[in-house]
Amino acid sequence: MVYVFLADGFEEIEALGTVDILRRCELEVKTVSITENLQVTGSHNISVIADLVKEDMKEDDIDALVLPGGIPGADNLEQCGFVTDLLKRKAEEGKIIAAICAAPKVLGLIGLLSGVKATCFPGYEAKLVGAITKRGDVVCDKNFITSKGAGTTHAFAREIASALGKSIQARRVIKSMQY
Repeated sequence: MVYVFLADGFEEIEALGTVDILRRCELEVKTVSITENLQVTGSHNISVIADLVKEDMKEDDIDALVLPGGIPGADNLEQCGFVTDLLKRKAEEGKIIAAICAAPKVLGLIGLLSGVKATCFPGYEAKLVGAITKRGDVVCDKNFITSKGAGTTHAFAREIASALGKSIQARRVIKSMQY
């Protein structure tokens, strides 16, 4: 199961584009509100209904955790102890941890990127504490996938799908979308 965290102020394209592409790749994906409310409002005032709230997650079926960027969405993720504690546990287990735009800062600030190659939205590099920062649109290293921003969502989702064994489907999906 791929869980995509939604915090108020999330970047809509990064979250929903990733969910859409992963589902087209036949991966099971659930959106997770980090609050007690299913309704979450993005950084551009688009409200969505998450599939579940964080307390309803099943920790034993996690294959990947995805953090969309957006401000203040990434800040809200960083301040959510549930999210940061879960990220630490699942990173240690080798599960896929993916973050895009400003969200890689969450990983850096909680100590997960030490010695890991990573990228982020330009200007957030200093918050990737311990990371080996790279300029690529998407950077994959160990079990971490990081990406620069909304314009790299397709490539970001493709890498997540590939890491989960769906590389053929991901190539087909991206091609069929005329990307």
